[in-house]
Amino acid sequence: MSRPVRVVSLVPSLTEAVARSAVGSLVGATDWCTHPAGLDVVRVGGTKNPKVERITALAPDLVIANEEENREPDLTALRAAGLDVLVTEVRTLPQAFGELSRVLTACGVAARPRWLDEAEAAWADLPPPPYRRTAVVPVWRRPWMVLGRDTFAGDLLARLGVRQLYAGHPERYPRVPLDELRGAEPDLVVLPDEPYRFTADDGPEAFPGLTCALVSGRHLTWYGPSLAEAPAVLGRALRAARPT
Repeated sequence: MSRPVRVVSLVPSLTEAVARSAVGSLVGATDWCTHPAGLDVVRVGGTKNPKVERITALAPDLVIANEEENREPDLTALRAAGLDVLVTEVRTLPQAFGELSRVLTACGVAARPRWLDEAEAAWADLPPPPYRRTAVVPVWRRPWMVLGRDTFAGDLLARLGVRQLYAGHPERYPRVPLDELRGAEPDLVVLPDEPYRFTADDGPEAFPGLTCALVSGRHLTWYGPSLAEAPAVLGRALRAARPT
């Protein structure tokens, strides 16, 4: 019997996908890889500052990365060390499904995992949104940054009936002054809990009089097993939104 492919993942959502579907393959992951719970692998630093020497010492057959999540100089250093680096690009839901299949195949997963079928079905079976709302979607504060063009999270929101006001911006994550965000008078302000951890006490107070939705960043920005429950989880949060 051949040994499992040794994998280091530098992308939290892909870490979860590999851990669930290629059991025994994952040998290293970033400090930000929090799922599945209790993951017992060598930690190799952050997504933006992985420890190349530690990764090399693990002698992985494959390092999984993402063109947005990880920095090219780090990926170049890993390749220079003789490692095989698979770089994904995920800006839409269909891309996510395609890249997940590609990653799992590269990790030696022969059979399509059930959770991937369930995720595709969950998004395919969405009823038409009862109404459409315009939104600003901050992902950082100090300075304020929002979702702009060509983002995975923006594509998910559009499928749930939420149109971003900055979807046509030339930048993918533009910095926008708070006064401008307020002045845009969106129907909704969507505040995820990552990458910036917006909470009930940190975020909504900046948008007095506007309707704010606190949502799970994992369900909005991760492409992996969480996609199967994301439409229901995000839908509930959007419906529960109330004016500040």
